[in-house]
Amino acid sequence: MKELGYYNGKIGELSEMTIPMSDRVCWFGDGVYEAMMCRNYALFALDEHVDRFFNSASMLEINMPVTKPELKDLLNSLVRKMDTGNLFVYYQMTRGSGPRTHCFPEGAVGNLWVTLSPRELNPSKKPVSLITAEDTRFFHCNIKTLNLIPSVMANERAKRAGCYECVLYRPGGRVTEGSHSNVHILQDGVLRTAPTDNLILPGIARAHLIRVCGKLGIPVREEPFTVDELRAADEIIVTSTTNICVRACQVDGQPAGMRREDLFNALHAALYDEYYAATGGKD
Repeated sequence: MKELGYYNGKIGELSEMTIPMSDRVCWFGDGVYEAMMCRNYALFALDEHVDRFFNSASMLEINMPVTKPELKDLLNSLVRKMDTGNLFVYYQMTRGSGPRTHCFPEGAVGNLWVTLSPRELNPSKKPVSLITAEDTRFFHCNIKTLNLIPSVMANERAKRAGCYECVLYRPGGRVTEGSHSNVHILQDGVLRTAPTDNLILPGIARAHLIRVCGKLGIPVREEPFTVDELRAADEIIVTSTTNICVRACQVDGQPAGMRREDLFNALHAALYDEYYAATGGKD
C-alpha cells in the first residue's frame, strides 16, 4: 500500500477508510496520539513512543484495548504492508464510542487508529525563522491529547509569517515549547531546556538531545528560560519527531542565534548518527 489506514482491526487504503460518528473523537477530541518516523521498515524509538502513548492514556483514564507488546507487534506488522519502509507513522487512541455526553461512557473501551504515509527525515542544516506568541493552551500540555486547536492556530500564524515555527510563552515571558516542537537554547556552552512539567510535552527528540549532550560533554540545565534569553542565546535549537535537530537564525524578524556552529554541528551529527544506526545504517 502507498498510504494505509487502520481502525479497530480494519485495514485499507487511507483515503477509503471511514470511522463511526459516535467515536468520541468526533464529539470532544477525546483521546491521545503519537507519531514516529520509520526508516528501512524500522520504527525509530518505538519503545519510548509507546511508553509515552500509554502514559498519556493513563492520565486521561482511557481503557486501552491492547497491551504495549501487542501495539508494538501491530505497528511492526503494518509497516511491512507498505510499498516503502520510509514512513511517517501516526496512531491515536480515543476513549471509545457512545452517545454524546460529557461523562465517560460506561464500560467504554478505546478505539485505535493508525495511519502510515511515505515520509523521509530531512537532515538539512538550513537555519529557520521563528515567531513568538503567548501560550494560551490549557495546563495539561504534558499529555499528548488530540485537543490541538491553539497549536494549529499558532502554526498557521507562523506559516503566514513565512516562518518554520511559533515559539509559545506564558505570562512573564517563560518559553514553553513550539506549536509542534520543543525549543532549546545554547548559552555559554550549556544547553538549556524547559523542565518536563505540565506546561510542555516531554518530547522524544528532546530526550535524545539531552542524552547526546551527555555523550559530548555538553552540560544541560532543565530549567525555564525567557523570550529575552531566547533572543540573546548563542544558538536556538528546535527538536521534533520529523525534524530532530534544527537551528534558528531569526526570532520575530530579528537575527538570533547562529554563534556556536561547532556545537550545533556536533549535536546534529550525533543525533542523525544515532537515528541512522537504529534504522539500518547510513545510505
